[in-house]
Amino acid sequence: MIIQQFYDKGLAHGSYAVIRTGKMIVIDPARDPQPYYDFAKQHNADIVGVIETHPHADFVSSHLEIHQTTDAVIYVSKLTGAEYPHESFDDGDIIKLNDIKLKAINTPGHSPDSICILAEDENGKEQALFSGDTLFVGDVGRPDLRENVGNTTAKKEELARQMYHSTRDKLMKLPHNVVVYPAHGPGSLCGKNMSPDLQSTIGRELRENYALQLMDELQFIKTLTSDQPFVPKYFTADVELNKKGAPSFKESVAAVLKIDRNSVLDENILVIDTRPMEQFRSGHVKGAINLQDGGKFETWLGSIVSPTELFYLIGNTDTDLDTAIYKAAKIGYEQNIKGALLVPDNATEKAPELDINTFTTQSENYTVVDVRNTNETESNLIFNHADTIPLPELRERIGEIPTDKPIVVHCAAGYRSAAAASIIAAAINNVPVFDLSETIVDIQNKTLQVIG
Repeated sequence: MIIQQFYDKGLAHGSYAVIRTGKMIVIDPARDPQPYYDFAKQHNADIVGVIETHPHADFVSSHLEIHQTTDAVIYVSKLTGAEYPHESFDDGDIIKLNDIKLKAINTPGHSPDSICILAEDENGKEQALFSGDTLFVGDVGRPDLRENVGNTTAKKEELARQMYHSTRDKLMKLPHNVVVYPAHGPGSLCGKNMSPDLQSTIGRELRENYALQLMDELQFIKTLTSDQPFVPKYFTADVELNKKGAPSFKESVAAVLKIDRNSVLDENILVIDTRPMEQFRSGHVKGAINLQDGGKFETWLGSIVSPTELFYLIGNTDTDLDTAIYKAAKIGYEQNIKGALLVPDNATEKAPELDINTFTTQSENYTVVDVRNTNETESNLIFNHADTIPLPELRERIGEIPTDKPIVVHCAAGYRSAAAASIIAAAINNVPVFDLSETIVDIQNKTLQVIG
C-alpha cells in the first residue's frame, strides 16, 4: 500500500492518495486535480474513487471534476445530502483495493456528516486513519462551522458533545500504532491548537492532544467551544459549493477576464492590489486594498471580501496575476474577479510616512487601531489606548474609528496592517492613515511601554 500526502501550505490542507495494485483512491482533494493525475500516472494507477470526509468550509474540492474526468466513484456520508453522483460511505461500509480495505467511521463533531477512513493492510492490520477534520495533530476540529449551513446543521454545543463521543467511543479505541493523517495542519482555521507536525499516531495523540485527555463531557464541551479562531466570510459559501460540486478548475481559471492595464474600472467595484506593501505605498489606485500575495493570501482574501462581492485584481506581472488567480480559485473566488490587470498609469495614490519617533513618544496624539485577532488582543494589548477591530471585521466596522486624530494601524508583523491601513484610508480621508508595519516587531522586542 502506498500512501502519499499532498500538502498545501497556503490553506494548511492535507489531501491523500492511497494506491494498491494499480488502483488509487483520493481523499479530500484540493481544487486543482492535476497533482493527483500526475501521481497516478507516475505509479501506473487508475483513480477509481474519491472520498470526501465532509463538505469542506475552507477550500473548494475537486471531487466532482475528478469523477467527471476519470469516472471515479465519489464516496461520502449519506448525511451530507450531496447533490453530485456518489455512493454513501458510512459505518460498516468498505472500499476494497484488491487485498486492502478502507473502512468508513462516522465521526460527527466538526460537522454532523464527518467521517474518518480506517485503512487495513493486506494482513487485516489497522494501519492508518485518514481523520479529515475530526482529529488533528494536537487538536480536534472546531464545532462551530455548521450551525447554519449544510444539509444537516447543529449548534456548536451539540457538535462538541458529538465530538466527545466520536473521539472516546471510536478513535481513542484504535490501536496506538495507527498512523493519523489529518486534513489540516498548523495555520488552518478549522482548529485552534494544531501541532507543526503533519501526521501522528493514535498513541501520541492519546498522550499529547489536549482534547483527548481525561475530562467529562461538560468540561470537554466548554473547552472545545472556547477560544476558537475567527470564521472567514467564505466558509459558508464553500460548504454549499462543495455539497454541489465545483466546476472544472482549469476552465474556471481560464475564464477569468484579463483586461488592459489602463482600462476604466467601475468605481463601485473593489480593487485588490497584490503587490508588496512598499510598491503599493509608492503608488496605487485610489481606494485599492493592499492584500499582498503571500503564504495566506487565499485566507485573507476570503476573510475580507464577501463570497458574493466582485473585485478587480492587480498584479505586478502576468505571472503574479496568474498566481493570484490560482489562489483565489482554491476558495472559489475566481468567479468574483471582474477583471485582472497589471498596474495602471493612474496608480499614483501614495501612503503617508509615519514619523516613528514622534509616534512612540506622543502616541496619545494618534488614534491607534489594533487589527489583530481577538485572542491576540485579549492576551497582549500593545498600546493601552488602542481601538481593537480584527481585520476580518474592519470593513463593516469602519464607522467605529474616531477621525479627530491621525490614525495609526498595527498588527503583529505587518501583513494585516498593510491591508487594514489601505481599507481605512479608502474610507477616511480627513486625517492621515499610517501603517506601523513591521516596526511593531521592534516595538515589542524593545518592550516599549506606551501609556494611553
